[in-house]
Amino acid sequence: MGQRRQNPLHGNENYQSRRRRVRVLVADQVHLLDLGGPVQAIYEANCYGADYELSYVSSTSSVRSAQGLELSDLQGLPEVDPDDWILVPGTDSGRLDTLDVPVDWLRDAVERGARVCSVCSGAFTLAKAGILEGRECTTHWQMIDRLRQWSPSADVHENRLFVKDENVITSAGVASGIDMALHLISTDWGPKIAAQVARELVVYIRRSGDAVQQSIYLEHRSHIHPAIHRVQDYIIEHPELRPTIDELADVAALSPRHLTRLFRESTGTTLKAFGHRVKLQVAQNLAENPDLTIESIARKCGFQDGRQLRRLWRSHLGSTLRDTRIEARRSAGRAAR
Repeated sequence: MGQRRQNPLHGNENYQSRRRRVRVLVADQVHLLDLGGPVQAIYEANCYGADYELSYVSSTSSVRSAQGLELSDLQGLPEVDPDDWILVPGTDSGRLDTLDVPVDWLRDAVERGARVCSVCSGAFTLAKAGILEGRECTTHWQMIDRLRQWSPSADVHENRLFVKDENVITSAGVASGIDMALHLISTDWGPKIAAQVARELVVYIRRSGDAVQQSIYLEHRSHIHPAIHRVQDYIIEHPELRPTIDELADVAALSPRHLTRLFRESTGTTLKAFGHRVKLQVAQNLAENPDLTIESIARKCGFQDGRQLRRLWRSHLGSTLRDTRIEARRSAGRAAR
């Protein structure tokens, strides 16, 4: 873990390609996992090609964590830019009433459009700053009622991993901070990098109730079988190919029969279905490019011809490829005005 790797996966071109500064607000009595979980995900994302600049800021130069570890050399509170990501880890829930909150700094960050995210009881830092009033939010299940008391006009959700309300995102607690970080990494840099990070951390990719449908790059990854991961990565890296079962078996170092059985047991789908879904995902990324014909898209995705692409598109996506391309051109025209 932690070594910069060349990311062999393609298809992230439509995502952010500039550096985003991540300001981690470290308060006294901070919980180490609330801080370390999302930060580790962000760090690993950089190893796969993302570009986050991590810094640790506070109202004081040093704090003591809830677990007794002293954290020092913290930076002061900087001026916030709209592209910044402010991460607010949770603190000891028994000391929330004495929580020292940089109210003006947090409010200014939200007003400037920065992404402001809390983990677990970090929601109470946002509540004390008045940021959650009138917003949808969540926190650890044991503190739901307490957060409702702190922010009476907030719509506090139960049983949610994380809740997004414009540029304010709150997560349920502890490990769900990793789920939130993976979701935001996917938003910034594409689902493939998020999937690589999840695999590196040996965690499942999970969604909140209001998240969009998962990409095929994130689906069927809740197993830890290395041979099946190799096959999935190979299929994703080479959408233009139509590999045979024997070729995929060589990638997995398994017999064709064993691979077929193990792939279904591990992923819940078949090799053929997974391959088609990958090709359709790539086709969706390419379909918005008006310079590409349907036939050229089909070739880049490894389909036999445009007819097969159109048929599978309608079967799996419930719409026609032509209508999708027309709508993409209209959206591009509206955005240009």
